[in-house]
Amino acid sequence: MKLVLISGKAKFPLSQMEPGDLFIPVDSIEEEATLTCDAKGTPPPQYRWSLNGTHINLGLDRRRRLSGGNLIISSLDRQQDVGLYQCMAYNTVGAILSRRASLQFAYLDHFKVHTRSAVSVREGQGVVLLCGTPTSSGDLTYAWVFNEYPYFVQQDNRRFVSQQTGNLYIAKVEPSDVGNYTCVVMNSITKGKVHSSPTSLILRTDGVMGEYEPKIEVNFPDNVPAAKGSTVTLECFALGNPVPEITWKRANGVPFPSKVKMKYSKAVLELPSFQQDDTGGYECVAENKMGKNTAAGRLAFYAKPQWIQTMKDTALAIEERLYWECRANGKPKPSYTWLKNGQPLLSEDRVHVEDGVLSVSALTLSDAGMYQCVAENKHGVIYFAAELMVLASPPDFTGNVLRALLKAKAGTTVTLECKPQAYPIASILWKKGNLITLSPDGTLRLANVSKSDAGSYTCFARNRFGMSSTTGRLLVTDPTRIIQGPVDMEIIVGESIVLPCQVTSDPVLDVSFSWAFNGQLIAKGDGHFELVGGRTAGDLMIRNIQLYHAGKYICVVDTDVESLSAVAVLIVKGPPSPPDSVTVEEVTDSTAQLTWSPGRDNGSPITNYLIQTRTPFTVGWQRVNTVPEIIDGNTLTATVVDLNAWVEYEFRVLARNSVGVGEPSPVSVKTRTEDAVPDAAPGDVGGGGGSRSELVITWEPVPEELQNGESFGYIIAFRAFGEVSWTHVATSAPGASRYVYRNDSIAPFSPFHVKVGTYNSKGQGPFSPVVTIYSAEIEPSGMPAGVWARSVSASEIEVNWQALSFTPERVLGYEVVYWEDDTKPETMGKVRVPWNQTSVTVSGLAGNTQYFLTVSAFNTAGTGPFLPAINVTTKKPPPAQPPLNVEWTLIGSQLSLYWEPVVAMESESEVTGYQLSYRRQRHKDVNTLTTANSTAELTLPDDDDDYIIHIQTLSEGGLGPASDPIRIHQLSNARGSRAWSVDISPLSLLLAIAISTLRSTS
Repeated sequence: MKLVLISGKAKFPLSQMEPGDLFIPVDSIEEEATLTCDAKGTPPPQYRWSLNGTHINLGLDRRRRLSGGNLIISSLDRQQDVGLYQCMAYNTVGAILSRRASLQFAYLDHFKVHTRSAVSVREGQGVVLLCGTPTSSGDLTYAWVFNEYPYFVQQDNRRFVSQQTGNLYIAKVEPSDVGNYTCVVMNSITKGKVHSSPTSLILRTDGVMGEYEPKIEVNFPDNVPAAKGSTVTLECFALGNPVPEITWKRANGVPFPSKVKMKYSKAVLELPSFQQDDTGGYECVAENKMGKNTAAGRLAFYAKPQWIQTMKDTALAIEERLYWECRANGKPKPSYTWLKNGQPLLSEDRVHVEDGVLSVSALTLSDAGMYQCVAENKHGVIYFAAELMVLASPPDFTGNVLRALLKAKAGTTVTLECKPQAYPIASILWKKGNLITLSPDGTLRLANVSKSDAGSYTCFARNRFGMSSTTGRLLVTDPTRIIQGPVDMEIIVGESIVLPCQVTSDPVLDVSFSWAFNGQLIAKGDGHFELVGGRTAGDLMIRNIQLYHAGKYICVVDTDVESLSAVAVLIVKGPPSPPDSVTVEEVTDSTAQLTWSPGRDNGSPITNYLIQTRTPFTVGWQRVNTVPEIIDGNTLTATVVDLNAWVEYEFRVLARNSVGVGEPSPVSVKTRTEDAVPDAAPGDVGGGGGSRSELVITWEPVPEELQNGESFGYIIAFRAFGEVSWTHVATSAPGASRYVYRNDSIAPFSPFHVKVGTYNSKGQGPFSPVVTIYSAEIEPSGMPAGVWARSVSASEIEVNWQALSFTPERVLGYEVVYWEDDTKPETMGKVRVPWNQTSVTVSGLAGNTQYFLTVSAFNTAGTGPFLPAINVTTKKPPPAQPPLNVEWTLIGSQLSLYWEPVVAMESESEVTGYQLSYRRQRHKDVNTLTTANSTAELTLPDDDDDYIIHIQTLSEGGLGPASDPIRIHQLSNARGSRAWSVDISPLSLLLAIAISTLRSTS
């Protein structure tokens, strides 16, 4: 039986911990208070409570009752219910006590109602206003109201409200202090608040108080006890003129730790989480220019007991010895007592109790029960409980019988253990046939067993309560041997192998196989490993071998009597591991020397290394040229050549062996090659065009990776035809691709020789080949005549004009500008045609809309003048309605089509006819047929292809929208004649069925 006490606090305040001190507000005495006590045990425990050490007789007490183990108190009484409560839980096995919990009532009485005398002081004098706290229970806080609520006195270096006395201290009275003062006291538990009568502070008229040295009015005791972990508050305040300054120090000169806080102009020293090294003397010094005064006291450390060593539940046999020890720390040092079943335990013949130690010799059944160690000092008491079970029984082999059949290999040592449960310990003897052997420890050892040792063995156990026995049979077997085990092997990554493990063994033995890899058992479910074979084979298949599969493999063979193993080492060859520590050591404008350290060769020697590079201008990694050209596997340095100057490079190294190329090394640090004179010239030099008196020169900029250095730019050289000397102009923009030379003396469309070179901070590079370009020309001065236009359709206008017969300027072509309205620039459009063309069709226009048009000549300089705009109106748009209700008939190869005529609306062009478009299913060529009526005849070729037909309206506005596609399928009948079907819209299909029905009826 295990009895464990679980205790909790009462209803006020709420808690689920062990009972603690309870403060119940007086105004809550009409409610109930609950002290919790809950224990677990078999049989279920019963409970009783005591108050101040006296048993509570619940049968005679109407206000107190039990609910489970909880004590419920109703109609609380301030006089009768105050005190220490303790719960006892007990059953037939034993009893334990809970910790003691106190119950107190919190209250705050009102101030006595009387008029307080006025306090008269001189200006500059210090004063103390007494609060006169009423009777109370519970923690209090104090504040003072100045004149009227809610104006509270604000504490500073001149005014202080003590939370110890409740008094208000004014170090030096000033005229602004005159008024009425009311002390406000609040109980932190009941939240009740009371006000004193006001005290008037007035100034005397017989002069101002002179300066005087500090007088400490608020002090702390000579000895202040402080609990471990608590927050300690010391107050110090002095009267004086001038207002004194407060400072603090420790008597031993040790500086304050960072956790110390100073409040209210240092009148309060707050020391949180008080520890033993915070003990000692503390001094408060109040000082002004007239002198100083000192107050001192000492902080003393105390701590409630806390367990550092406890007992455990113990089960011992009758006549054995019990030894329990419990230890607790605390200050002062705790004293110890022991309880048995809730009653004090004293030393006697077999029982010894001393300083936290309990020893009982020669245990009897009456010693069983619940024991508690109690540690106590003046600050607290703690309990720890443990159960002692005293066991007495005859030998019992239940759960510990000999194995019915024990198998052992011939030549080994067999150990038979007889371990009955017996209290006290039983004496043991063994019997096999007529052979009897005594065994003090119950163990029978048979060395170098043979077949003759096989047979039944019986163990007999006896103590003073009785006797019992158990029997098992020993079978001696032949040894097991591994006849084929794994051997050391080399293999390539990705291949698969089988490691053999085959045995011969005694047929009566059960054999099992397992494999270990590098000391770890190979678990089922690993996709690379599979155990294959039968009863005498445990071969291991390894699929898709990886580098990490290299190592030591052990086949373990387990039988009922022994364990054997065979070992093989597997070497896995793969591509080399990445090289490491790639370093760039020497750099020029076109070379870089690299060094690296090798990676693992993974079972195959490294044959050579490859070097790759990457720059901000490349896509991915690229192979580079090196010296030596082929880097053998024993070389760990190489020079990279053919690099571009003044470019940031990153390098990496790859190793190759007979298996393949491995993963690349980590990337080297970015390294920039040295700068050099440019060795690339701009490409695609050309130009021309521009404005009057300009020579426009263009070129393809040199890529950044070929600029070879800083301060890169271009040198533009040009000269007119016939001149010898060149004009040179430089630009420092590395991305420049255009230069414009302006000079009023340049004749229009004059030829120039032009070349463009490069330079940077290291010098001048090469020039491009010389090309010929022309200066800017003048826009044409002539105006095309004979401009006229006509509307071709709703979306097209045809424009015509006469070619310019002569103009001194070059004409590249003509430009037609058209628009709907000058106020709608978004409707403007332009069309350009070559110089030898005098007409153009403008398309994409709006139907039934007036357009204005002009025609002018143009060249690279721009467009010339034009005649006043002409206007023309596009035709109305074609009908928006497509042909509907299409019917057809097919006789032989002759297809007849009928449809409903389309009637144009007033805003649309009149229908002048219809256009049929038809094509074969498997061909793209489209044929057209026009008809003035809403019927058409088509002759379809005699083949196996299907046809798709569309019908559109014709009008001045153009072609209207097409009908739904008509799909005609060719079908073969049994007599070789041909029939046709058509795919049309559901509406058309319904109309066709209706028309067919009417015709058949008629």
